[in-house]
Amino acid sequence: MPVPAPPAPPVEAARVLGGALRARRKALGISSAAAAEAAGISRVTWHRLEKGEGSVALRSFLDAARVLGLHAVLDDGSISAATEAMPPDAWLPLHIRLDDYPQLRRLAWQVGDGAQVLSPREALGLYERNWRHLPTDRLEAREKALIDALRQAFGPKSLPDV
Repeated sequence: MPVPAPPAPPVEAARVLGGALRARRKALGISSAAAAEAAGISRVTWHRLEKGEGSVALRSFLDAARVLGLHAVLDDGSISAATEAMPPDAWLPLHIRLDDYPQLRRLAWQVGDGAQVLSPREALGLYERNWRHLPTDRLEAREKALIDALRQAFGPKSLPDV
């Protein structure tokens, strides 16, 4: 007796979730390339996610959703999308100017004077590698907000709370 085939993947659900990713990314004013970099996936994979292709790995979708503050909600088998209450202007900047963040500038002594702008991933790396040298009592509100945004985008274990 033949084994029954598994049920088909929920194609419509993938389209709904992909549309939610695209809408949130556009609302935040983030390019797909920057969003893909922040999620640690390729631009092609990001594009496939937004199109709602069901063949993309679940881990890629979860990374993309985390970067944008989106959460897939499964409720009695139905799928909907809900966003965190976070104003778009409080989100992670695409380019981080060292002159805007004094303590980050202080930690970036090894990058030289030529590098005035960092990607979020580069800024995260500087904070992670040099956290023990960071005088947290000297952090301005804007820099604390940047650190919180980095923590939210790259995971809570990436940086300690300030």
